[in-house]
Amino acid sequence: MASKRVLLKISGEMLCEAGGFGVDPTHVQDFAQQIKEGIGHGEVELAMVCGGGNFLRGAQIAGDEIGRITGDNMGMLATIMNALAIQSALERAGVETRVLSAIPVNDLAEPFIRRRALRHLEKKRVVLLAGGTGNPYFTTDTTAALRALQIRADVLAKGTKVDGVFTADPEKDPNAKFLEELTFLDVLQKRLQIMDSTAVSLCMDNSLPINVFNMKKSGNIVKFLAGEQLGTMVV
Repeated sequence: MASKRVLLKISGEMLCEAGGFGVDPTHVQDFAQQIKEGIGHGEVELAMVCGGGNFLRGAQIAGDEIGRITGDNMGMLATIMNALAIQSALERAGVETRVLSAIPVNDLAEPFIRRRALRHLEKKRVVLLAGGTGNPYFTTDTTAALRALQIRADVLAKGTKVDGVFTADPEKDPNAKFLEELTFLDVLQKRLQIMDSTAVSLCMDNSLPINVFNMKKSGNIVKFLAGEQLGTMVV
C-alpha cells in the first residue's frame, strides 16, 4: 500500500466481544495500540469512520413504534459514542486525535468541516469522523465512502473479521474461495456484501479503491498501516 492518506471503516462490533453490547475497554485499548504502532511506521495520514452496531442499528429498530428517521438518528448518536471511546483510548496511548461530527455536539466534538479535517490530517492527527452523514437513510458505509472522497483519501479500507472477499461466507461454506482482486461491477453484479451498494457505487463513480482486510487477526492493523498489502482490493 503506497497510500499516504487512508480512511479506515470499522463496525461498532469491533469494539466489543462477538455478539456483545457496548464498548469493551480491553478491545478498544488494543485497537488503539495497534493504530499507534501502525502509524508510527510511516507517513500515513489516518481518518476513521466507526459504525454504531454495538449499541443499535437504526434500520433494525425502525418499525411502527420507532420510525426509520428516528432510528437512524439514534444510530448516528451511537457512532459519536464510539468515536469518543476510540479517541480516549488513542490519546491514552499518546496519539493526538480529533473527533469531527456531522451532528452538532459542540461540547464533545468539532463540527465536520472539510478543510478542518484536512488540516488535522496534515498535522498527523488521527481524525475520527462521527455522526454519519447527519442524514437518515445513509449507512456508515456510505458515510465512509463520502468522507473518503471529501478528504481525498488514496484508499477506503474496510476492516472486517475475515481475510477479505470470498465467493461465499467462509464461516458457513468451507469451499468458499478467496478473491484477491475484484472490480466494482463484480461486487455489484454478484451482490457481494462487502459494503452497501450506494457506497460501492460512489467509490466506483469516483475511482476510489476499496481494500477489505481482516482487522481481527493480531497485528494486521499494524501491517496494513505500515504498507503491507492485505486482503482484497476492489478497483
